[in-house]
Amino acid sequence: MPAPTAASPLPDLRRAALDALQETEPGSKVDAARALALRRDDGPLDVVAELQPVGDLPGRPARPVLQPALQVRQRPVSTPEGRAGLLHAIAHIEFNAINLALDAVWRFAGLPAAYYRDWVRVAGEEAHHFSLLREHLQSLGHDYGDFDAHDGLWTMTAHTAHDPVARMALVPRTLEARGLDATPPLQRKFARAGDRRAVEILAVILRDEIGHVAIGNRWYRWLCERDGLDPVALYPQLAERYDAPKPRPPLNLEARGAAGFTAEEMAWLSA
Repeated sequence: MPAPTAASPLPDLRRAALDALQETEPGSKVDAARALALRRDDGPLDVVAELQPVGDLPGRPARPVLQPALQVRQRPVSTPEGRAGLLHAIAHIEFNAINLALDAVWRFAGLPAAYYRDWVRVAGEEAHHFSLLREHLQSLGHDYGDFDAHDGLWTMTAHTAHDPVARMALVPRTLEARGLDATPPLQRKFARAGDRRAVEILAVILRDEIGHVAIGNRWYRWLCERDGLDPVALYPQLAERYDAPKPRPPLNLEARGAAGFTAEEMAWLSA
């Protein structure tokens, strides 16, 4: 799907987000997501339309081959192949994150306009992260699709497709929030391997992901307030119902606090 140009009319943001989600070629998906993000404030927005996809969700390239998580091969980062493999795994997470944000835009009708514009912005930033990682991977003689990957992030997205409260609780503020904890150790791994560029890219990703998790926290609490739900009491119930993973310690308490987690929530997560 060609990205809109500066002179072309932008389709309704939600319809355009669904089109971008169904795009299979990574470069085209990145271009579409970034174009949407750049024009999120001046494009038309139909918040009530019930949309239907015309193809598979999400659109993906033929590679990488998706395997169960435990079957994805782990390589030592001390080797060039291992370093490329880890970069590929992070790039795959960011590629999935583009899809997660685009799905949040088109799927749930009837929410405030600010909700859709928030998630369009997130999609554009995730596209930027993926591009940075892919360019670095290419500089090492590889490309996205060269290594196998798994589909854990999209699985939870599919499980919560019927409920925006569960989606906000368990995708941005659970699965994506794990990146806040995982990024500093990853930076140390790449630093030990002498990969300064990877450390720099991860710093950009961590900075932006704090904002993305904050958006998830904000809309989770807004939805709970709208529906008369206690967000703190509800979260453990949703986590159990959908078998959401608890974070592995140590938690990045500073980043989680900046993303809007309360002391009570972090105490539960740390237990």
